[in-house]
Amino acid sequence: MLTSTNTYTYLSDPMLRSLFLPSVVTGLAIAALCSMLSVLVVLKRLAFIGQGVSHAAFGGVGLAAAMGLLAASASGGAAVGLLQFGVIFAFCLGAALLIGYLSEKGETEADTAIGIVLVASMGFGAVLIHRARTGVAWETFLFGSITAVGWFDAIVGVGVAAAVTLTLWALRRPLIFWAFDPGVARAVGVNERAMTLVLMTLLALATVTAMKLAGVVLATAMLVLPGAIALRLSKRAGVVMTLSTLASLLGVVGGIIVSFEADWPTGPAIVCVLSGLFLVAWSAKTISDRARLSMPIALPLGLLASGAGVMLVWMGVLLLMRLVRVLLPS
Repeated sequence: MLTSTNTYTYLSDPMLRSLFLPSVVTGLAIAALCSMLSVLVVLKRLAFIGQGVSHAAFGGVGLAAAMGLLAASASGGAAVGLLQFGVIFAFCLGAALLIGYLSEKGETEADTAIGIVLVASMGFGAVLIHRARTGVAWETFLFGSITAVGWFDAIVGVGVAAAVTLTLWALRRPLIFWAFDPGVARAVGVNERAMTLVLMTLLALATVTAMKLAGVVLATAMLVLPGAIALRLSKRAGVVMTLSTLASLLGVVGGIIVSFEADWPTGPAIVCVLSGLFLVAWSAKTISDRARLSMPIALPLGLLASGAGVMLVWMGVLLLMRLVRVLLPS
């Protein structure tokens, strides 16, 4: 039986800390990596592109297999691992830019372009992996687990998060203009094509990194939910960026604590906490609009409404399970 001291025990005991601390550091790095990008992804309606890029990585894995990097990764050390990561990232970046190019021309809808690039990349990757015949489990390169990372993975995550954050900081003014008010951005001379290229590059890098370290589901959630939460609570650029970062960090920390205390898988636990935060933000915004209350007053009411809603759904699920057992005895 797990107790309420699991989190403290895991992170204070020297033996256990060496196992779990890299996961915590990696989770915080992914939170920092995705939080501000998430706002841009939601504003520019690019959520599905992140999903498409993550699945297009299958083509990058196939290309790495054809180059012999998958078979060499088991004994090649960090250098081969970084080269392998670079090949997959380059392929995903090409896929993201191709999606942007097809969509920008207006002859292909965005969702159609994503579907075309996704299935073509997966087909291409499957053929290359089949021909390479490496015998290596390629799934580990696509569907990572945050609890299985080591210090090298954590350092890579921190490095990528720092690079993305510094890039966003350096280009914060044109990016924010372009994301929040495209009309003003055009009026002041912001190069929209350059901003699209920067965002696609950062999105591909963040998607591949988060996917490799934490898995596809968590990577997608971290690139969508923090921005969606923040934009439900405010429309001011600075406030939105701050709220997105706080939501991302709170989701990761809360999810890790829940996973330690309740013995849940860490990735799904983080997704559940972020989903719960979005439900609170959505409820608070709805109450604020309909009752014309300020957000500081609406937030506690939204929390209560969300908690009541989750409890009702959970009770309904339990009731349904009991009903099925009665009607269909084993």
